Amino acid sequence: MKVKSPNYSHLNGLVAKVMSGVTCSLRFPGQLNADLRKLATNLVPFPRLHFFLVGTAPLTSSANAGYTKDSVQTLTHQLFDPHNMMAACDPRNGRYLTASVIFRGHVATKDVEEEMLNVQKKDAAHFVEWIPN
Repeated sequence: MKVKSPNYSHLNGLVAKVMSGVTCSLRFPGQLNADLRKLATNLVPFPRLHFFLVGTAPLTSSANAGYTKDSVQTLTHQLFDPHNMMAACDPRNGRYLTASVIFRGHVATKDVEEEMLNVQKKDAAHFVEWIPN
């Protein structure tokens, strides 16, 4: 965000943006939309392993927001970057059981699928191999 000394309004804005993205599937009608409990159960079928780690992208300053145009590749890499995680942990020290990436806006599904496959192949050590895609 490039804010030297963030205050509560900066942090509240960031949290509001992240929660808006996380709960997007709850607020709009559709067959694929469900509550967070169903999402957690469908992603990881083991109740004791349900730990959501939210990453968000792009994290840009409000002054630069109108001048940046990010590609699917850039956004995907930012999502898995530890600096863009909304928790004080480094996911590279563990493994992902699964991942759910939600893009908003005009994004080609083909580009998203290709990039997610690239992430899984490139960072295969960070994903468990015993849960199918």
